[in-house]
Amino acid sequence: MLEGKKILLGISGSIAAYKCAALTRLFVKAGAQVQIVMTDAASDFVSPLTLATLSKNPVHSKFIKNEQGEWTNHVELGLWADIFILAPCSANTLAKMANGICDNLLLATYLSAKCPVYFAPAMDLDMYLHQSTQANIQKLIAYGNSFIQPNSGELASGLNGPGRMAEPEEIFDLTTKYFNQELPLKHKKIIVTAGPTYEAIDPVRFIGNHSSGKMGFAIAETFAKAGAEVLLISGPTSLHIQHAAIRRIDITSAAEMYANVISNFDNCDVVVMSAAVADYTPIEKSAEKIKKQADAFQISLTKTTDILAELGVKKNKQILIGFALETNDEEAHALEKLKRKNLDLIVLNSLKDEGAGFAGDQNKITTYNKLGNKTTYDLKPKMAVADDLLQELIKLLNA
Repeated sequence: MLEGKKILLGISGSIAAYKCAALTRLFVKAGAQVQIVMTDAASDFVSPLTLATLSKNPVHSKFIKNEQGEWTNHVELGLWADIFILAPCSANTLAKMANGICDNLLLATYLSAKCPVYFAPAMDLDMYLHQSTQANIQKLIAYGNSFIQPNSGELASGLNGPGRMAEPEEIFDLTTKYFNQELPLKHKKIIVTAGPTYEAIDPVRFIGNHSSGKMGFAIAETFAKAGAEVLLISGPTSLHIQHAAIRRIDITSAAEMYANVISNFDNCDVVVMSAAVADYTPIEKSAEKIKKQADAFQISLTKTTDILAELGVKKNKQILIGFALETNDEEAHALEKLKRKNLDLIVLNSLKDEGAGFAGDQNKITTYNKLGNKTTYDLKPKMAVADDLLQELIKLLNA
C-alpha cells in the first residue's frame, strides 16, 4: 500500500503527540520508510525511544555536523522525503511555519523540504479559533501546504470544540490516498517561464520590469504537485523552488529566455509563458560603465524576439498558454494576442485591479480560450490562482 514510500513525520509540542506512536506503526506496517523529527517540547509528551523503536530509525531533534563540519541534516531530511506530515502541529510551530521563523530542526527541515507538506493542527479551542491562528493557516495553504482539518470534541482543557488533531487512521488514509491518486498531469512535460528579463545597457545598468516571478513559481509548484515534470525557466528573482520534480534554469536576458525555451520546446507538452519578457533591448551594450557626462543621453532599442508568437507558428501537439498584463482596453488586447499568437489560452490581468499585479502575493485573472470561453476569477492568493489555471489546463488536455 505504502511500500517503499518515504514519510517524514514532524512532531511538535502537544498532548496529541502521543497519537504519533500509533500513526508511526500504521505507516511502518504498510511498508513505508519513516523518519521522525521532533521539537524538544514534543519529547515531553512522547518518548523519542518509543518512536525510534516503532519507526526503526533514530529520532531527529538536533542539528548534526557532517564530515565537512556543515549543519546539513535538515537539508538531507527535506530532500529524502516523499511527503512531510507535521502532526501534531502546535499553535507555536504553525505560527513559525507561516512566518519563516527557523529556531529548531523541525522548522529548518520544513523550510528545506522539497516534497508536499501536510500539517495537522492540534491545540485548545480558543487558540485554534484565534484570528491569528486562522490567518496563519490560510498563509500556509497559500504557500501550497495541505491542511488536515482538526476534529471537534473534548479537548485536554475540558473545553469542547475544534482543535483535536485528526486521528492516526484519518491521517493514514489521507496519506494512502495521496500516493494512490491519479495525478492529472502525470507524464506531462511542461515548460513554465517566470520573472523579468534584464536587458543590459552596460555592466552596471539594465532595462527591466517589476515582475517578482511569484506567479510563475506558483504555477510550477502546482503543476509539479499534479504530476508534471516541470522545466522552470526563470529570470532574476530571489524565489526558491520547493518540489523535486521541478528543474530550474536561470536566465537574465530575453535572448537567453528565447534560446532555452526553443531548445526544449519540441520535447514538451505544454508551455506556460508567465514571464514578463522585455519587448525591447539596447542595440549596443557598453563593455564599460557609462559615465554621467552630457545633460541628455539616448539609448537606441531594438525589438526582442516574440517567443510566444514563434512558438505559435512552430507548435505541433503542444498547448500554449500566454499572459497579458494590460492597463487599458484589456479584453480587446488579450483576445488579439490569443488569435495572433495562435494560443490555446490567454490569462489576462490588469494593473487597474487593486491588490493584483507584480510584487504582491495575490492576483486577479480572466482567462480566454481558443474556443471563445471566458472565465473571470476573484482576487485570491497566487497559489490559488495556479490551482485555477491547473483546472483550465486539464480542460484543454481533455478537450
